[in-house]
Amino acid sequence: MSLLVVGLSHRSAPVSVLERASLAADAKVKLLHDTLAAEPATEATVLATCNRIELYADVDKFHAGVAELSTLLAQHSGVGLEELTPYLYVHYEDRAVHHLFSVACGLDSMVVGEGQILGQIKDALALGQELHTAGRLINDLFQQALRVGKRAHSETGIDRAGQSLVTFGLEQLAVHVPVGEWAAGKRALVIGAGSMSSLAAATLARVGVAEIVVANRTADRAERLAEILVASGTGVSAVAVPMARVADELTRVDLVVSCTGATGLVLTADDVLAAVSWGAAPDPAPQTPAGLEERGAAPDPAPRTPAGLDSVDAAVVARLVAAARDGGRLADAGAARTISAPVEADGCPVGPDGRSALTGVDANSLELHGTWADQGEAAAQRQPRRSTRTQARPTTVRLALLDLAMPRDIDAAVHRIPGVRLVDIESLAEASADAPMAADVDAVRGIVAQEVAAFGAAQRAAHITPTVVALRAMAAEVVAMEVARLDGRVPDLDERQRAEVTQTVRRVVDKLLHAPTVRVKQLASEPGGAGYAEALRELFDLDPQTVASVSRADAADPMNDDDPGRAS
Repeated sequence: MSLLVVGLSHRSAPVSVLERASLAADAKVKLLHDTLAAEPATEATVLATCNRIELYADVDKFHAGVAELSTLLAQHSGVGLEELTPYLYVHYEDRAVHHLFSVACGLDSMVVGEGQILGQIKDALALGQELHTAGRLINDLFQQALRVGKRAHSETGIDRAGQSLVTFGLEQLAVHVPVGEWAAGKRALVIGAGSMSSLAAATLARVGVAEIVVANRTADRAERLAEILVASGTGVSAVAVPMARVADELTRVDLVVSCTGATGLVLTADDVLAAVSWGAAPDPAPQTPAGLEERGAAPDPAPRTPAGLDSVDAAVVARLVAAARDGGRLADAGAARTISAPVEADGCPVGPDGRSALTGVDANSLELHGTWADQGEAAAQRQPRRSTRTQARPTTVRLALLDLAMPRDIDAAVHRIPGVRLVDIESLAEASADAPMAADVDAVRGIVAQEVAAFGAAQRAAHITPTVVALRAMAAEVVAMEVARLDGRVPDLDERQRAEVTQTVRRVVDKLLHAPTVRVKQLASEPGGAGYAEALRELFDLDPQTVASVSRADAADPMNDDDPGRAS
């Protein structure tokens, strides 16, 4: 076994690099084809999730393999090799197996113990099988990883050590309030209808939101997800809308969860600003928007009066700098980015009441507000984490945003908008660094260690099996040749005598081969035992092509393959 993995994850690279290096579906296909076309690799597959990109391959040369796989990752991710290299990690042979098994158990996840990674590992295996880039080693490895992950979740309490990324994200949005209490009665918009979005929608229904709107580029998938939610028995109301309606829906929901495969932004800062500003301006004759009227929703009965500014002069800029210097704005120093600390009336052009102050503020003022907020956040981050949490004063959140996409769906600049709370992959990574670890994690680590040892022993034993089979085939051929030779020299033997002689010779050969072949299998299963197969080939002068043909026949035998369905 010469398993090599080259990759990067949330543990080795900043989110900005992961975001740029993310692989689209067609890029994964091209990457795998190019990997097999490369000289060192004989089989491969890629595990690409929102917080990791890993290329697994069976290689015959370690250094050449590392160089080739790193180059291919850089080429297909769009991040230059020189920039990407500092963030890459490399695992080889047993360490590579240990890494994948740890990933499958959720030990390497952003939220320890989350189980969604098992589905992503299954998808990686399915892709390799579909493209015929996964051979014996990749199939055995990934199927076993799925079994190890399931064993960890069934035999330990690793589920108590962490939650799904969706649940963890909702907890960060709720900020010290039970998610069920925080989500009760809220209206939510889910953008996307893939596996993560479906998980998000199911989680929202379970925690008690009143209504879920699903928006997706493919209408059929959105409608199907909405139907499933309605039939789930949670009592949630669910409808599907086209993507063109997202801007309208933003004005009427309290919570947005987005996870699409888009390569660009799905929600810009302007989209969110327009949504939270809607209904805030005074209107002498308020009208019901078309999107709400058809749903029977009433307009805002008490529109708020804006407190905008017509212009901003140098004196305002000076006050912004002074406010930032004096710590006038304190960040919450947690996972969510929210404008949360009130300031003096002349400290920021937007003012302390974010929602009522948005309408009428020109772009220049809003940009100055963003600068002021960022400077204040930088100042707050220089303070001890505990003190900033103590001093922060939360304000009413008009719109909560959870961005689980990689690359991101929602413009990170929306955290500058008052009344908006954003949690994304980057902020989840920061929050999970302080998450408590359950005692069951140690038990899972023990399971991983056991399974790595067992897998390595099985692979090493399997590696020598073709050599042993070839040796026995050669011995049988020698017996047949000697019996034929005996027939020529002693033609008067009857059938019974010939059969007795043949059986005697075979027993002698089997007894001579039994002890060394059994022992060589035992030795080969131990670390460093791969050399015994080569020694056996040299001692008995076995034809390498014969051994290779046995290996190919063994790999092609469907009876020797694990049923993929058992690992699903």
